[in-house]
Amino acid sequence: MIRTASTALFGAAALLLAAAPAALAQDGPANHATHAAFASDRLSVMVDGPQGAPDLILIPGLSSSPDIWQGTVDHLAGRYRVHRIHVAGFAGAAPQANAQGDAPQPVGAPVAEEIARYIREQHLNKPAVVGHSMGGTMGMMLAARHPDLVGKLMVVDMIPFMGAMFGAPGATAESVTPVADQIWIAQSASPRDAYVAQATTAINGMIKTESRREEALQDMRDSDQKVSAAAFRELVTTDLRPELARITAPTEVLYVKFNDARMTDAITDAIYQASFATLPGAKLKRIDDSAHFIMFDQPTAFYGELDAFLAR
Repeated sequence: MIRTASTALFGAAALLLAAAPAALAQDGPANHATHAAFASDRLSVMVDGPQGAPDLILIPGLSSSPDIWQGTVDHLAGRYRVHRIHVAGFAGAAPQANAQGDAPQPVGAPVAEEIARYIREQHLNKPAVVGHSMGGTMGMMLAARHPDLVGKLMVVDMIPFMGAMFGAPGATAESVTPVADQIWIAQSASPRDAYVAQATTAINGMIKTESRREEALQDMRDSDQKVSAAAFRELVTTDLRPELARITAPTEVLYVKFNDARMTDAITDAIYQASFATLPGAKLKRIDDSAHFIMFDQPTAFYGELDAFLAR
């Protein structure tokens, strides 16, 4: 039952392509972000907030835009210098080095390495890092593989081994690879209309707040289908549990009950507790009455947790 329900959640997340227009080079009327002077073929960075303020890196999820964090930037109101990541191939950005051929190539791991390079080259002093969904995975990669660079880490609705939801108890990255390969083939080769229809259903189930769905749907339509498919395959086959013990940054995990009527709060809590058992200092907090995009569905709760996290 746990596998079935969780697969429903993360299968939807596979197509969850989240929020904001493609033309990042043009700021909206209320958006005073600038582009960081950082050359990368894997990502670009939007920067908000005054020089000298504490640094905060925000990483969106699978096919999401930096604009999913606009409410967060507005809430912080210049108290932090915010660096929003835009992954190449997601939400209108050209795929560049993340482009995919007939065989899937990693997306999240090389992007995490580029974020590490960004921190070094921009001389950021142990920034706080917040990642949503796949962005949480990249945040965990960053904090585990470069513990000297991260001051604190918040993971929003993501576990360290999503592949556990696609196999029998005791599943490993190797044992779920055949399933991940089937997902890649199905998603990358799907006719566009069918892909968009499936993604539309998935997004509508992942955001309770109806008024926020269209921006996510537009980003899905603006994203590179193969890059998204490859990134999801990578999530299924990446097990970060053995690496969590390398994380030295204080870590908080926000999550929601799995999107399946058969799941309970207690089962969800148990899955998250087991998933992060190798990082015993992590603080786990369930946010109720929310779907996957906590910052959309429960912004007050999210901002409260974020403020407390940043203040600690």
